[in-house]
Amino acid sequence: MAGGQVDLIGLTKRFTEVAVDEIDLAIASGEFFSLLGPSGCGKTTTLRMIAGFEQPTSGQILLDGSDVSRVPPDKRNVNTVFQNYALFPFLSVYDNVAFGLRYRKVSKQEMARKVNEALDLVEMRPYAKRRPAEISGGQQQRVALARALVLNPAVLLLDEPLGALDAKLRRALKVELKALQERVGITFLYVTHDQEEALTMSDRLAVMSAGKLAQVGSPREVYEAPASTYVADFLGVSNLMNVEVVEVGSRCMVKLGESVLSVEPNGTTPSRGSAMLCIRPEKVDLEPHGTPGDNRAPAMIERSVFLGSSTQVYVRLAAGPSLQAQLTGEKAAVDLAQGTPVSVHLPPHALRVLPEDPAFTAKAADDWDAADPGEPA
Repeated sequence: MAGGQVDLIGLTKRFTEVAVDEIDLAIASGEFFSLLGPSGCGKTTTLRMIAGFEQPTSGQILLDGSDVSRVPPDKRNVNTVFQNYALFPFLSVYDNVAFGLRYRKVSKQEMARKVNEALDLVEMRPYAKRRPAEISGGQQQRVALARALVLNPAVLLLDEPLGALDAKLRRALKVELKALQERVGITFLYVTHDQEEALTMSDRLAVMSAGKLAQVGSPREVYEAPASTYVADFLGVSNLMNVEVVEVGSRCMVKLGESVLSVEPNGTTPSRGSAMLCIRPEKVDLEPHGTPGDNRAPAMIERSVFLGSSTQVYVRLAAGPSLQAQLTGEKAAVDLAQGTPVSVHLPPHALRVLPEDPAFTAKAADDWDAADPGEPA
């Protein structure tokens, strides 16, 4: 379907405090875009302003070039799927989906065609005569999607629609949801605090913090090249270490304890002095103690946790910081018994130097160490 471009220009919402702070964002037509962040970051308030449920304090909301900032919700060509689905318990699945069409002067024949097409799209037509209490949570979510899609909106807004489901069902439905978006071709704006959902479904995503956009980009860009320690820590699991930048230029050299590490250029221009070093656990290599070569540091195995397809290993560097490594495959290259000395290889291309953030002290970067090792951070 043509249309569905959303532009936010200086969008601001103040309650007693600023909830959304002068956001500028462009979402392309037909894009699956996610707003990701912790509770209170402003993502749901942003969605509610686009839906028309909240009025901006200042700024503009453009839908296909037209300012809809003051347009009532029912006059905007958008629809919303909520976390609790908001289905009418006394209506059948068919009547829930048909509800919005009854106010659009659609003929009975046209209504039946549209409702059946929507139910076919989400594979719920065999359940058309049942009521919400007679179907599962995952099926209710599909009905809510059908009810939103039957009105043919230019933009579909989804406010944590998988949040009420169990983990296994969420994993299955997020694949279906992305496939559904590709079939219908309309713009999806998805709000979530779940990093895995945002990474696996989005064409692009925005990480929000305190009402602002901390970073916008493709899942791969934001994951592999975080712009700040906040983004690195929030999106996935990161090893964050306090280091001293001792050389800049065509290459960057940082000092971690007694080890000097080389960092390949990655689009940032660090300055000399204190900084944070970031590397993802799956990029950390564990080798036998004493293995020669650059970008290696001595360490000791603290513990390891078998996770099925991988093993999560916690190591303590001789320099002091703790790191996580994510090892795949049936066998690790080293003995993972507690207390085993190893050599940790930190590949230059996998390292990223980020500005020092007062919110991330060495203790904050080590917080995972106090968590249950059976649960990935």
